[in-house]
Amino acid sequence: MYRIGELADLCEVKADTLRFYEKHGLLTPSSRTESGYRVYTQDDAARLRFILRAKAVGFTLNEISDLLSIELDKSNRVCADVKGMVDIKLAQVQAKMAELTHFQTSLQSLSDACCGGPRSAEHCSILEALESSTERVRAEYHSHRHEHHHAHSKATYKESGN
Repeated sequence: MYRIGELADLCEVKADTLRFYEKHGLLTPSSRTESGYRVYTQDDAARLRFILRAKAVGFTLNEISDLLSIELDKSNRVCADVKGMVDIKLAQVQAKMAELTHFQTSLQSLSDACCGGPRSAEHCSILEALESSTERVRAEYHSHRHEHHHAHSKATYKESGN
């Protein structure tokens, strides 16, 4: 049996993190002492480690809650349920990476075009590019957002079994 601080230390998190997970229904102390202290078991420690590993690979608290519900009812669930969740998260991460790569390329181009010197910003190539290519930048961004939505739709479609 662990008190909150002991479990927090064991899993290298803060006690506030455990309280936060409790508030969101992810982790509940097995019992409380007469004086009201939270008491956790080995099963609670295993659940906390599951939560922390799922969080470490990018799952949100809601997604972790869904994973935990599958974990608690494994015999009535199938691997496809879990794989579907992972595939959706993977598609989201890939879309975010593509978006960040686009931002990186655009920012690098802007940076490369600027002298970065002490001259007045009246003729700054970065400002000029942003002023003159606003429509192009907006079009590229919306085009990229459409691709992201399409990738997400494909993952959702795949998950639903259609």
